[in-house]
Amino acid sequence: MTLPVEWESASSRREALAKARQSRRPSRLGQRAGSAAEPDYLMAEDAGFPGLLKRTWQQANVAPDLPAAVDVLLTLAGHVPADIQLRALPAPQECALKVLFGRSWRAPGPGSATADDVTPAFLGEIGLNTSGRVVVRVPSQGPLAADEDLVGGVLRVPWSERDLADYRAELAAATARLRDSVADCRAWLAEAGPDGRRDMLQNLQEAALRTAPFVLYAGDRQYTNFRDRNTLTGRTLWPGHPDCALSSLAAVPLDLWSDSDVLMVACLTLLVRSAGFARIEEANGTQLTIDHVAHLLERTRLAYNGGPGAPEVPPAASNRVAALNDLAEAVARRRREITSKVQLYREIHGPLMHKVERVAGPLTDDARRLEAELCARVRDRLPVSGDTFGELGAGIEASPGWLTEPHGAFGTGLESLVYETVSAVTAVFDADFAMSRGMRSLTALVKALREQDWPRIATWDLPHFFCCVVPAPHARRYFGNSATHMADTAWSISARMRFNSWHFLVGNLPKVPEIAARDYFVPPTIPDISYHSDQHHHGHVAAKVRFSIRSPQAVEVLGRTFNGFIDLRLLRCEGPPFGEQDMLAAHRTSGFIAKATSLAAALVADGADLEITKFDSRWHWEQIAA
Repeated sequence: MTLPVEWESASSRREALAKARQSRRPSRLGQRAGSAAEPDYLMAEDAGFPGLLKRTWQQANVAPDLPAAVDVLLTLAGHVPADIQLRALPAPQECALKVLFGRSWRAPGPGSATADDVTPAFLGEIGLNTSGRVVVRVPSQGPLAADEDLVGGVLRVPWSERDLADYRAELAAATARLRDSVADCRAWLAEAGPDGRRDMLQNLQEAALRTAPFVLYAGDRQYTNFRDRNTLTGRTLWPGHPDCALSSLAAVPLDLWSDSDVLMVACLTLLVRSAGFARIEEANGTQLTIDHVAHLLERTRLAYNGGPGAPEVPPAASNRVAALNDLAEAVARRRREITSKVQLYREIHGPLMHKVERVAGPLTDDARRLEAELCARVRDRLPVSGDTFGELGAGIEASPGWLTEPHGAFGTGLESLVYETVSAVTAVFDADFAMSRGMRSLTALVKALREQDWPRIATWDLPHFFCCVVPAPHARRYFGNSATHMADTAWSISARMRFNSWHFLVGNLPKVPEIAARDYFVPPTIPDISYHSDQHHHGHVAAKVRFSIRSPQAVEVLGRTFNGFIDLRLLRCEGPPFGEQDMLAAHRTSGFIAKATSLAAALVADGADLEITKFDSRWHWEQIAA
């Protein structure tokens, strides 16, 4: 007996809904989602950042003296460079640390010579607040506890009469610099006119919406698109929200803008003009001042000038905004010139989300050794030949047909290539996990691109993407020696990486209304090395991701370049951090995966079919726990 079509359709819908309600966690396959009485894996309430701050404060409290305690606080017990915290201080506190301890991101001072047995002229304080900032009580302030959410208590800091005199002089100079720079910023913004300022505000709103989380300061005011204290457009505040500092300025005359808003708009505009939205993250956790922007641009100018090609970028004529704008635009041009000649990457200091762009040095024997070992492993398992990834990729280009055909235990050669490459990376780099992500159906993508069906692509969600996660067998020791816990962790990592693919894909498409309305970030184009990510990022805390490398790569589909279409990631839960040569070898490896993906897309464009069916929750369970 044949069921009516409408019955079959209803039955299919019921089955689909029942499947959708099932848990995707490998250890709960087939069970109803959300039915557990409690979470399987509980974390301590202070896991991650709160715990780091607590340990930092405890270590500062037992430091042998105040200068040592200050160093502990500035570095969050050795987890971030002190320079970040020094540039997070408002001018009065910056002057105080220079006078009292000789600590400054500028030329350091001599520090206080106050003896322990001298009666202080003023008894100040130093502490750590729950956002991770060092806070200092200066003579014009009341107790820190009245204004700050402190991690613990405070350390008392004695000021001598000489300290007060030196502080008065430092503060007068800093106040004058700040006053002059605000006036200069106002004049520059005024010269831009209403249309120019409107364009700046709109561009910065788009930057805040399409950029990873950042937290910035102007004096005591915070500007952020991060979590529950948003003051800028982001995941919480929609574009045009009245609480967004940028939106609220749109119809306000310039002379009514606060000094902090003036600095914020001018400084962020200079940063964006020097390298796009991502440059904002290099100011993460610091004060938005013209001096800081000048420092960042000069550091970048020197780094770029070290690369090949001419002419070099000259220094800014002054720290006036107009001169820095010229430097920002020159730096942006220089960046475009050297991108194909040097490898840019970023260091990420996880606890404060601060990023620093670097220019990598040349490949050394360390990176070549890693690449040789990786190629040897891949050669043993795939129909490829060559001693470098460039040679392996050229071989596939000469004969790519196997990428869309079954290979080994996989439905397509591309799946096999992804898995075998990721497995080799886990072993050769002594990583605890390695992974690579991408799109399941290149066939569907090619069809939608041909039809320019941008709205359809905008509706694709996480099941349209994959991420292959391969842990090292020894990594289970970080998860209670449980293969089940490790499999669940690998799947949660995979889910997050699939979200990243979803989040980046449409950033490469025309900004038709359906694309512009969808949540996405600007796709990444350069690799990065992260330190102590398990001290902040919630997912990294749960997965114990302490050190990592991310290597994004572009893929070409029907002549369109998709930045960040795939990436390769390596992580360690403990042990030494990854270095620059590790990153260079990893980036060559991800380039191999991207090359194969582009070749597979070309086969699909010529009529082949390619659907990646592995790397789901059951696959991760069978590979890791079964």
